[in-house]
Amino acid sequence: MTQSTENTSYKDIKKTVLARIRSGDWQPDSLLPNESELATEFSCTRTTVNRALRELAEEGYLERRRKAGTRVLSAPQRQARFTIPMVRDEVEALGGTYRYALVSCDQKTAPDWLTARLALSPGHEVMHVRCMHYSGNTPFQYEDRWIVTDSVPQVKQANFSEIGPNEWLIQTVPFTNVELTFLASRADAALADFLDVAEGEPVFTGERITWLEGRPVTFAKMYFAAGYRMTTQF
Repeated sequence: MTQSTENTSYKDIKKTVLARIRSGDWQPDSLLPNESELATEFSCTRTTVNRALRELAEEGYLERRRKAGTRVLSAPQRQARFTIPMVRDEVEALGGTYRYALVSCDQKTAPDWLTARLALSPGHEVMHVRCMHYSGNTPFQYEDRWIVTDSVPQVKQANFSEIGPNEWLIQTVPFTNVELTFLASRADAALADFLDVAEGEPVFTGERITWLEGRPVTFAKMYFAAGYRMTTQF
């Protein structure tokens, strides 16, 4: 069916393309018409078509290759979408009053395990920040973070006594890639004291590494108090 309405939005194009894929009009592994042909059909610009197809590719329905065209994927590759949260926003969204406390902040040479994990050169300098996040008087999260000073030189002047590294980094440094790991770890004596749990108790733990254009920015471990839950959507 030809779309004749002028000024068709990219959302309309996405909806039509997706309907054709789901109905079988465009079979898995088949090539779509080129952008010029689709722009003519939908009475819109190629830029509008490009945005629609780009978003469908990002959502896992299409594969786009330069000079090879746009192809329907044989199996949709849905991706979980995850936004790095600001702890303050998480606490306040749950109706709590956010409080922050710095535990320690030191510039030092990266330990061997971090050097290997982030593929750093020996002797690399990092900022090691440990802090607590609270909801009112209740522990919410203990954060243990390493920041690569070569990638984020302004961290040397940062004052983490008033603002947490999570919040500072979100406001200061973009990232291009992220690796997330979730696991259960047992609280040692120090962590048990920070989170007000029994020593040896399982604690929901998140590990996050971020990069900026191939350069490692930060490695963080977040330990959450009992009752924390994380949700993502496909």
